[in-house]
Amino acid sequence: MTTAETYAEFATREARGVSPTYERLSLAVSRDDELLTLLAALPPTRRQPNLLFGVVRLLGGPVDDPAAFRDFTLANWPAIEAELRTRATQTNEPGRCAVLLPVLAALPQPLALLEVGASAGLCLYPDRYAYRYNDHLFGAGEPVLDCATTAVAPPDRLPEVVWRAGLDLKPLRVTDPADVAWLDALIWPEHTHRRARLRAAASVAASDPPLLVRGDLVDDLPALAARAPAGATLVVFHTSVLYQVPVPRREAFADVVRRLPGHWISNESQDVLPHDVLPEPPDEALYNVLALDGRPLAWTRSHGQAMTWFG
Repeated sequence: MTTAETYAEFATREARGVSPTYERLSLAVSRDDELLTLLAALPPTRRQPNLLFGVVRLLGGPVDDPAAFRDFTLANWPAIEAELRTRATQTNEPGRCAVLLPVLAALPQPLALLEVGASAGLCLYPDRYAYRYNDHLFGAGEPVLDCATTAVAPPDRLPEVVWRAGLDLKPLRVTDPADVAWLDALIWPEHTHRRARLRAAASVAASDPPLLVRGDLVDDLPALAARAPAGATLVVFHTSVLYQVPVPRREAFADVVRRLPGHWISNESQDVLPHDVLPEPPDEALYNVLALDGRPLAWTRSHGQAMTWFG
């Protein structure tokens, strides 16, 4: 897929109906030869719409007007390029816990959670958040994570988590204002509810910080998994992470995680991990496939806002 096609698909399948600002902006970039030429000089994993738009927002640039965005980007390209080459999309959306929860709650308790691509670790607290599945509210405190579900009953309990750890090439700290500013810049412009959710989840994490380890998802995963306490079910999970990993490393990771004790939950785009048979997705939007130990269970939206069960 060309860079222009990537931006056009992001506009029509991810941003449409979710962020009008990013839909307009991504379509504009997809048709702008000068911006596409600049992006083409970057490695493919550094050309992503979310990354570019997040960096421009972090540097104080406008994203609500495509023409102003273009002017700012062209005028400030050296600074933007430097950030694009060193940063990664680390959208730490706690709302994704809502689609993980039905699987986590059904596993043998207690759990030892290990998230690959953990960012600041906000998805390591599924037991500390409240949830609203359609009209069913349970759990206590903030944030409250909303998820529209189809063909699945909401969980009737929260998981019991006795250990939580994350692995990331560049872990972020919720106690560092600069790291929180980057997480904030990655939230889409209209999503004020997600900004409030980020602050509430960061407060939860700061009160009981997880073990966050800087490392590689293949080379360093077994050693971190070995630190999980005996008597707890190890659960290695990741969501919207592997698309940033080259295919050979994805395959090596899958081989490593399958050899670990416990369970593996993946929540990735359908073209990232191979699945033999999948039903048709609910509509033309971009969905992730939620899977347990390689067995697909549900279609999920990228921020955890909806889930259609088929497993």
